[in-house]
Amino acid sequence: MTATKEQKIVVFTELVSEDNSLILNGIKVASIFKKELCLVYNYSKKNKNNYSLFKEKLKQYTSTIKNEVPHLTVSTLLLSENHVDLPDILADDYEAIVLVVNSLRFKQYSKLLSESSVPLLFVRPDSKIMDFNQLVQPVDLRKENSDSSLWCSYFGRFNAAEIVVVAANDKGKYNRNELLKNIELSRKLYRKFKIKHKIYKGTKSSFRNSFEALDLALASDCNLLVLLGSSAVTPLDLLIGLPERKIIQRAGNLPVLVINARKDNYILCD
Repeated sequence: MTATKEQKIVVFTELVSEDNSLILNGIKVASIFKKELCLVYNYSKKNKNNYSLFKEKLKQYTSTIKNEVPHLTVSTLLLSENHVDLPDILADDYEAIVLVVNSLRFKQYSKLLSESSVPLLFVRPDSKIMDFNQLVQPVDLRKENSDSSLWCSYFGRFNAAEIVVVAANDKGKYNRNELLKNIELSRKLYRKFKIKHKIYKGTKSSFRNSFEALDLALASDCNLLVLLGSSAVTPLDLLIGLPERKIIQRAGNLPVLVINARKDNYILCD
């Protein structure tokens, strides 16, 4: 564990010019939640001889940030770990609470997503969208929707974000009841913190309502889609790809925050 146990917004850098947008998004999220910004580079063991060059590049990034945003606490971290192990290492040992990654590298970060107990914020390097105050949230029948609602509430509380909930339209008594429970829990949470929100009844079932939410987000002034990831990976997913991959690809410049439905998620300390 770190000595101070300060929660961190972690940006995965690639030490290329595309890092700039990712870092700006990291600065924005760190400023919203008043957290430390941590720039991470995970290098291949075969490149260990370039360690000093990697360190110097991260130092340059840090120097620029401190000049532009002097109030922000910034740290760097050089690792050489298997991607599968990174989420636990960053969350447990370094107090990561959000991981900011390049959405064009989804394949590279997909293993990270499946193992992470903190959300991944997927951002295109050319995106200028980072206000994070107009959120769209799909809600389906899964109980893990409470995690995505909790993260929406964080943006509502600390960034005055407004939330549009796109509710699934499920058939069958059991499915409808589970969905209604989730909607009511989300509504109570947002009312508790006086967060402006709207509940929109969608036309798609729980299997497709994330895509309907994406369509609404792209057609509106939304600047963050908050998505609950897949609860299970099926053989079909392995063949054609996870729904979240398709959504992130179609989202274009719209940032997408993905919460892992297969893990118990860490909470933000306020």
